[in-house]
Amino acid sequence: MGSKVAENSPNSQAIHMFRKGIATGFPIMLGYLPIAITYGVLAKQAGMSLAELTLMSVMVFAGASQLMGANMIAVGAGALEIIIATFVLNFRHFVMSLSFMNRLRDIGLKWKAPLSLGLTDETFAVSALNTEEAKMEKGAFFYTAIILTAYVAWIFGSFLGGVLGEVIPEILSQSMGVALYAMFIGLLIPSVKKELKVGLIAIIAMLIHAICVYLGISTGWAIVLGTILGGMSGIYLLKEERT
Repeated sequence: MGSKVAENSPNSQAIHMFRKGIATGFPIMLGYLPIAITYGVLAKQAGMSLAELTLMSVMVFAGASQLMGANMIAVGAGALEIIIATFVLNFRHFVMSLSFMNRLRDIGLKWKAPLSLGLTDETFAVSALNTEEAKMEKGAFFYTAIILTAYVAWIFGSFLGGVLGEVIPEILSQSMGVALYAMFIGLLIPSVKKELKVGLIAIIAMLIHAICVYLGISTGWAIVLGTILGGMSGIYLLKEERT
C-alpha cells in the first residue's frame, strides 16, 4: 500500500513529467549541439573570450541572433547596432510567448512567465505539439524539462565550440562561417514556400543593405536598416496580397 501511495505522490508525478519532458526535448538537444559548437567557434574567431561567448548563450539563448551578433562583432559593429539588430530579429518571440501562454492556459502564470524566457523556435514548436500535458498534474515540469534540455545543450555546445576555436586550424574555423547563412536560409525557405513575396522582401532587405554599405554606412547599421526597411516593405506587399 505504501509503495502505491509513493508512486501516486506529487513528487513522483513531477519526476515522471520531468523525465517525459527530457525525452521529448532530446531531439532538440541533438540539433542544437552542432549549431552551438559552430557559434562557439565563430564567436571565438570574432575575438570573444570563452567566458564572454558562453555568457552570451546563458543570457541570450537565441541561435540566429548569437550567430549574427558574433558576425557583427567580427566586422566591428557597435553595441547599439548589435542590440537593435538582435531586437528586430527576435521580435517574433513576443508573438511566440503570447501564443505559448494561450495554449497552456491550465498552467499558472508563475510557471508560464519564466518558461516564456526559454522559448526558441524549436522549443515553441515542440510545446505546441504537446498541449495535453498542460492539463495533467505537474504538467509544468514537462515543459520545464523541454526548455532546460535545450538550454543546457546550447550552453554546453557553445562552451565546447569556444574551446575548439582555440585549437582547430584557422582555415577550418573560417569555413564554418557558412553556418550563419545556412541558418537564415533555413528560416527563410519555409516562408517562401507559403508566400513567394516573402522572398521578394528578403531581396529588398539585401539590396538596402548593399546600398548602405556602398554609401559608406557601417556594416552594423547597414544590417539594421536593411532588416527594418525590408520588413516595412512587407507591410505593403503582403497587405496588397490579402486585398
